[in-house]
Order: sequence, then C-alpha cells, then structure tokens
Amino acid sequence: MKFTDGFWMTKPGVTVFGNAEVRHITCEDEKFTAFISPFPVTHRGQTLGGPLLTLEIISPRQDIVGVKMYHYKNTAPAAPAFELNLDSQKLTYTETDEAYVITAGKMSVILEKGHFSLTFKYDGKLLTGSGFKQAAYLTTPDGPYFRERLDIGVDEYIYGLGERFTPFVKNGQSVDIWNEDGGTASDLAYKNIPFYVSSKGYGVFSNHPERVSYEIASEAASRIQFSVPGEELEYFVIGGGSMKSAVANYCALTGKPPLPPAWSFGLWLSTSFTTDYDENTVNSFIDGMSERNIPLSVFHYDCFWMKEYEWCSFTWDEEMFPEPEAMLRRLREKGLRVCVWINPYIGQKSPLFDEGSEKGYLLRKDDGSVWQWDMWQPAMGIVDFTNPDATKWYIGKLEKLIDMGVDCFKTDFGERIPSLNVKWFDNSDPLKMHNYYTFLFNEAVYKLLERKKGKGNAVLFARSATTGGQQFPVHWGGDCEATFAAMAESLRGGLSLALGGFAFWSHDIGGFESTATSDVYKRWVAFGLFSTHSRLHGSTSYRVPWLYDEESVDVLRKFTKVKHSLMPYLFAQAVKATETGVPVMRPMVMEFPDDPLCHTLDKQYMLGDSLLVAPVFHEDGHCNVYLPEGKFTNFFTNEVVEGGKLVRGVYDYMSLPVFVPENTLIAMGRDDIAEYDYHENVTIRAYHVTDQTIELVDKTGNSRAKITAVSENGEVKFNVEGDAPGIKFDIVV
Repeated sequence: MKFTDGFWMTKPGVTVFGNAEVRHITCEDEKFTAFISPFPVTHRGQTLGGPLLTLEIISPRQDIVGVKMYHYKNTAPAAPAFELNLDSQKLTYTETDEAYVITAGKMSVILEKGHFSLTFKYDGKLLTGSGFKQAAYLTTPDGPYFRERLDIGVDEYIYGLGERFTPFVKNGQSVDIWNEDGGTASDLAYKNIPFYVSSKGYGVFSNHPERVSYEIASEAASRIQFSVPGEELEYFVIGGGSMKSAVANYCALTGKPPLPPAWSFGLWLSTSFTTDYDENTVNSFIDGMSERNIPLSVFHYDCFWMKEYEWCSFTWDEEMFPEPEAMLRRLREKGLRVCVWINPYIGQKSPLFDEGSEKGYLLRKDDGSVWQWDMWQPAMGIVDFTNPDATKWYIGKLEKLIDMGVDCFKTDFGERIPSLNVKWFDNSDPLKMHNYYTFLFNEAVYKLLERKKGKGNAVLFARSATTGGQQFPVHWGGDCEATFAAMAESLRGGLSLALGGFAFWSHDIGGFESTATSDVYKRWVAFGLFSTHSRLHGSTSYRVPWLYDEESVDVLRKFTKVKHSLMPYLFAQAVKATETGVPVMRPMVMEFPDDPLCHTLDKQYMLGDSLLVAPVFHEDGHCNVYLPEGKFTNFFTNEVVEGGKLVRGVYDYMSLPVFVPENTLIAMGRDDIAEYDYHENVTIRAYHVTDQTIELVDKTGNSRAKITAVSENGEVKFNVEGDAPGIKFDIVV
C-alpha cells in the first residue's frame, strides 16, 4: 500500500508518525526494548500526548533477529499465528554516545539514539537498515497501519514473496500477500509468502498471516516497504551469509519440507477436469501408456469422480464407477498409485451439507447462519478447520477413501476464504484467517496421510499455500494456459516459490486451459520431466500424448525414462532438501550468487546441485543458455562447453539444454520405474572430477553409501564406503 504522493507529500488523510528518537531502553537476556518518539524531543511538554512507539528486538533462532514495533498493546486477536520453531538466543548490548549495539551470535543490530536508525549486520557485513522516520505508525482514513522501509543497495535484487508469475526480480513491483484464485497470468497468486530474499544473501520475513503489502523499490525507489493494518508490525531479518543459508534458516524457523515418497517422483496422469470419463476411459489411458512403453506411476481422478453439484461428498459417482473398491484394486495390480481430487468446500446439494451445518462444522456469519455463496459450487459452505470436531469429521471421510485404496489427495482451492462478516469457531481474526486457512486445510489432510500411510509415504498435490505450507508437499502451479508464455510464467512462479523453502513443485504439463499445439506439448513434456514432480493434466481435453501426434509419444517416453534413470541423483537431492530446507529446483542466483549475470535469469534453473536446465520456449527450437564460469558438459551429447558466456543452440524435441558443471558425480539407475533401490546397480557418471563425494540413498531416503572420486595424475580413482552392490563407473569427460 502506498501512503505517500512522491517524495514530499503524503496522501490525503494520512498522518505519518515515524521513528525519530530513542527516549528510553531496557534490556533483558532475550529482549531489548526501546521507546521511540516520532519527533525529536526538545522540552518536556512534548512528551505529553501523541504516540510513543515501542520497539522490541529479539533473536528467535541462531542467525535471525526479530523486530517488533507497536503503538497500542494487545489490540488485535492473536489467532491465527504462524507456527514458529523458536529457540530464543541470548542478547548482549553495548552502548556508545551515539548508539546501542545489540548482538546475538553473528547477527547484530545498531540502534542510533538521536537521529533514529536501525542497521542490520551479519558477521560484520552490512545487510540492510531502516533510516530516520522510515519505520512508522500511520493513521489513515481506513484505520491505523504500521510500515517499515528497509534499504535496497544499488546492485541489490529482491526475490520471492511466494509463487509469483510476474517478473522474477521483484524490484519495481507492488505485491500484496493475499491468496487469490487468479490463474498464472497476472499479479494474483495462489501461494503468498511474506518472505523475501536478497541477492546480498539475507532474507526478511514478516510475521503476519493477514495481508502484507509490499512496495519493492516502487513507492521509495531505494527501499523495500512493507505494511500491515493495525497497531503492530513484526519482522525477522535472517542472515546466514548466502541466499541458500538464509532460506535454510527461514525453514528452520517456519518448518522444513518432509520427504515425499519415491513413487511420487514418477509420471502422474490425470482424467483432466471437465472431460467425460468412466472406468473404461481410465483403462484406455492406462493401457495405452503401457502399450506404448511409457512408465506411469500415479493415476489421478479429477473432480467428476463425484457427482456434479455434490463437491464435496467424498462418494464415487456410482453411474460412472459402480465398483470403486474393485477398480482401485485393479489399478494397484497394474502397479499404480491413485490420487483423487478434493477441496475444503461442501456444496448445498452434497449429502454432507446438512450434517456439517447442523453440527457447526461449516463457517458461520456474524449472525450465526452458515456462510454460503455460489462461486465454484452452488450455495456451498466452507469447512471450519478451527473447529477440532469439524476437522475430525472431514478427515474421517477421507480416511474411508484411503481404506478403499486411495493413496493421496489433490487438495485444490482454499484461496477464496471470506474475510468480512464471518465468525470462526475459535474466534480467529477473519483477516488473518484468509491466508492461513490453507495451512489448516493441508495440514489436516497431510497428517491423516502420515498417520494412515506412515511418515515418508504421505504426499499431497496442493494449490494454495502460506508460510509453513512447505511442510505439506507437493505443490503445483495452478491454472495456466497452453502456450509458451504460460509455460514461462509457470517457471517464474516455481522459482519464486522455491525461495520460500518449497522444495518440491510441479505444474500442468501441456497447460491447463484449452489445448496446446503438439509443439508446445512436447516442449512442456521435457520441462515437466525435469521438474521434481511431473503431472499431465488439463481442463477440457485429455493430455495423453497420442492425441497430439505420434512424436509426442516418443518424447514422453524418452523424458519419463530419463527422469527414472536420474532418480538416484534426484532422490538424494530431495533428502538434502529435507535436511537443509534448500529447494531441489532452484534459481540460478541461488546456486551462483557471485555471478551478477545469474541475478536476473528466470528461464533456466538448477535441478539439484548438478543439473542446469533450460526449457525451450520457442517454436523454432532455439534456446539461449547462460553458463557461468567453468567447464560444462551437455548431459545428452557429452559435448564440453566453456562457461562464462551465453550458449546458443537449436534443439529437437528429443533433446533439451541440460548441462552438468565440472567436478560432478551423478548417480544413475534403471529407467523403467520411478521407485527402486537407488543404491543398487547404479552407474556413477564422472564429469571433469578433481575431488568429489556424493551419497547414495535407498528408496526410503536412508543413506546407504558414499562415493568419492579423486583425480590423481590424470586418472580418476573411486572409493566406495557402504552398501552399493553392482555399482559401475563411467568417466564421461
């Protein structure tokens, strides 16, 4: 939200009370408190009336400092609040004539006394700061607000804030953290995360579930402003020395992603949305894939597995699926897992609506009646997950599906949550619940799967998210068009989301809306199989490859098998992501922070530590790939290319720009299935190795062996520690 009209003026009706002068301080072991006047005090009469702002500094975890500013205490409902993993650190401070220096480990905050300013440092290195009157309490015609303005350096770029489909670099943009069902073609987003990272290697997290408005080098060109309505603002400056460490520290605070099951990394096929289907249709797709030697891991039933107008009833449409348990058993006998679509809404025609309404399980209006509208399902209500009994009731319906043979759920929607004239069971603030609702929804379903399937066997296919949602993988990119432009915007969204600690991500291969050309489909297949999770899904048409052309069959077969062969590498990278919080699929700037040419790249990415991937976005097959300094090897052709430059090429449908940096070991295995023993009968491919070690894990993520390769006098020597039967070695270059 913008409060000013240029540099000099404020908007009509806005009064700014900015932090100007420290009047008093107190310091406890874990909290430093300063009382701030919004103007320099020259005589005692100025201390009478007017706001006195309070500033608190804490360290909730190592390498993190928190700042909380407030005017009136305890004026807003506390619930809901993000679940944070707190490990409060001891603060020390020193005082000079000019400033207080508050220290927690390697983090330090310099608070100037007279001419107020805050300066944040990590290990002595300047991160950012808030100058005189930049942090402020504001009164507006719409009520009070708090804002902060942190400095942005001349060469500094800002990234993240959730799954954003606008330009990857956020400088110059206005961003509202407010979940919306807006597709992938605008500045609206399904997954809004009030956390950004800087190219300088730090992050800032606003600890507010409600709407947080960001002006990134927009209202003030040299600052990033964030504001919230109300009487307080809390944020955390997260250090670590690099973007990777900042994201890892953010995940340590808000939750690390767990490991999805190995089978979920294989190819998913959907019925698609509004297409007609019954068991014969489903079998024709599955058998058609098998006949064409295209390995399939998961079959997904989209919305119409239930009767029309009855979403959600959690009951199979008996006209289309008269024997669901037998059908699911037959799919399992074919080696498939099954996913079904759900959402947190109950249409009035659903048999569950009256039950949920009578028992108080649906969201209510202020007057006690059930909140309803006709968007999505006629006269639908919303399950109130703040009510423990409602949550138990809802997941009880899902538990029956799991017992029937369902393996996982696509948790769709969760963004259209009203924030006016509603009353939650636990009296949560409706503004805070709008974004936070998706956390409760996905948490309930994910924990059910963990309980029924066991840890390591739970996986969702979720659309909406907020802070902490990375703990319930996997997320996909939402409703995109079937064009090259939509394919590129989907990638931008995924790279932005990754910087919020979302380690696993997918998108609708071929696009969701309308039907792609065979050209777009084939290029999207290659991109989709070089993502952590891969799903064929559409809206009004099927996504099986033979409906495009026969070459599409060959392309899908090839890239599915390539992904399977890379599973020893990919799954080990997934394990690392769960340990550190660093995403598997990540932007170039995260992997090469010291190369300024990587800072703005958003059409290529790293898939783990060792695969640089650049999807093809053009009909003529051309692709420009930037390779940082060093030697890179084309994964498909073994051609060696010197980096530090833009590499231009034209690629056919059976290829893709994938490059391996020097001093790399990649473990590869079988290509016929996604889930197998990743430490057995693998081939270790060595690329310009000098001294490198990798880890082999099994299909449950347990470490089984370490492989070390060292180059001595031009000869590469390998050492195996642990259990790796049938291992082979291939010195590529």
